[in-house]
Amino acid sequence: MSELPKTVRLVEVGPRDGLQNESAHLPAAMRADLIVRLADAGLTHIEAGAFVSPRWVPQMAATAEVMSLLPARAGVSYPVLVPNEKGLDAALEAGAGEIAVFAAASQSFSQRNINCSIEESLERFAPVTERALAEGLKVRGYISCVLGCPYEGEIDAEAVAWVARELRGLGCYEISLGDTIGVGTPGQARNLIRRLARDVPLSELAVHYHDTYGQALANIYASLLEGVSVVDASVAGLGGCPYAAGASGNVASEDVVYMLNGLGIRTGVDLDRLVAAGNFISEQIRRPSRSRVALARSGAKASEVA
Repeated sequence: MSELPKTVRLVEVGPRDGLQNESAHLPAAMRADLIVRLADAGLTHIEAGAFVSPRWVPQMAATAEVMSLLPARAGVSYPVLVPNEKGLDAALEAGAGEIAVFAAASQSFSQRNINCSIEESLERFAPVTERALAEGLKVRGYISCVLGCPYEGEIDAEAVAWVARELRGLGCYEISLGDTIGVGTPGQARNLIRRLARDVPLSELAVHYHDTYGQALANIYASLLEGVSVVDASVAGLGGCPYAAGASGNVASEDVVYMLNGLGIRTGVDLDRLVAAGNFISEQIRRPSRSRVALARSGAKASEVA
């Protein structure tokens, strides 16, 4: 394909995937405030948190409290990460309408990250997804290390395709392809999408690119050319890369929206409000926004004042 989609749905991962990789531990009220600001900006799919052990991921403690502080909005979803049935119990009690499960395309990454093989992780997810679907929840699947692994290097597209088929078989309505360490390039991204499209409809694929090597926007554009129309991004570029000290992690939502606006692709997101939300959370965690758009705009305002 070479025709760009007319609309793109953004999945905002900053409040979960972003904040869990930041050193700051924010209170529930502040995390909920960020999510409300993101919804005010027009985002309709905002990761609210994760029901995981606070001992392992302290940044995601009190996710149930975050959920309780979020106002119900028509057309807005607040998915949460659920690693097991205990997490599902907590998600159901908190009133979640959508959960996410994570698998990896790399055996080494799976073993080191969750201490089990890919096959074992999928077996663990089976009762989780079955119960969630029976309760009327939507289930989204994530695959880590689709374009590279910190332990194995480049990952075979066939391995990614196998995991995608398995997650789809478990009932995942959408599968997000994560370049966890941000090593992929546009050509690799296009080849991966083409391979997966043989097994999974393009309408059920999303992309989740990290910007460690500065390739995220190019990889998103390449994926759009292949027919993908769902993109994960993180406001203010929240979340570093834990496998490359000092490296940027998630691509900034502001930068993605700016690019999509320039391409004439509709997102329903107000860029000014999105930048404001990113600046707000950057102030709370006491570090500059990693969004190029936010930095450029702050520079322009500073020069106007001068």
